[in-house]
Amino acid sequence: MRNILLVEDEPSIADNIVYALKTEGFTPTWCQTGRDALQRLATESFALVILDVGLPDMNGFDVCRKIRTISNVPVVFVTARKDEIDRVVGLEIGADDYVVKPFTPRELTARIRAILRRTESTSPTPAAAVFAVDGERCEIRYYGAPLQLTRYEFRLLKVLSQKPGRVYSRDQLMELAWEEPDTALDRTVDAHIKTLRAKLRAVRDDEDPIRTHRGLGYSLKE
Repeated sequence: MRNILLVEDEPSIADNIVYALKTEGFTPTWCQTGRDALQRLATESFALVILDVGLPDMNGFDVCRKIRTISNVPVVFVTARKDEIDRVVGLEIGADDYVVKPFTPRELTARIRAILRRTESTSPTPAAAVFAVDGERCEIRYYGAPLQLTRYEFRLLKVLSQKPGRVYSRDQLMELAWEEPDTALDRTVDAHIKTLRAKLRAVRDDEDPIRTHRGLGYSLKE
């Protein structure tokens, strides 16, 4: 069963979508804020994201932009905004579809299936040759060996492995991997990177896949 992340702050709308997704054989996960959605995406694997534009803590467009820095997961906007400019903005920042309320759950699930048919056959698995990320089990394998990781070590490595070569600042890593990023410190990220490196060297002492970019942050070697 494919996992779908639903980001919608109105319970009545969310209940209808969740019911429709379950009826169609999907496994929905519902959250009501953009921050919660980004934290979920940093630690779990989803086949698609249904994203409301009007959220209580963040604009859905901003959430989509953040998603695109860490993942190529398909995104479908659901919104009451009917203006053409909103549709154009949504699609230009990386959404795969834009559904205007009111809509029927059947229409939404049909669009989801069409997107998944189009994307699943071509979507690559990031760093598959070296890192294998199992979001449901919160497990990462490095060259086939399971790593014994803490919660934040897992989240950090998952974020880095989704886009090898991309440089993440410490602030970005805290935003994506920490439950309360405002309370974390830069050196907290450094400390977790240090322990991650030690665990990776225990598997392959001839490699250091995590790169330090002075004054910028960290990336995973391509």
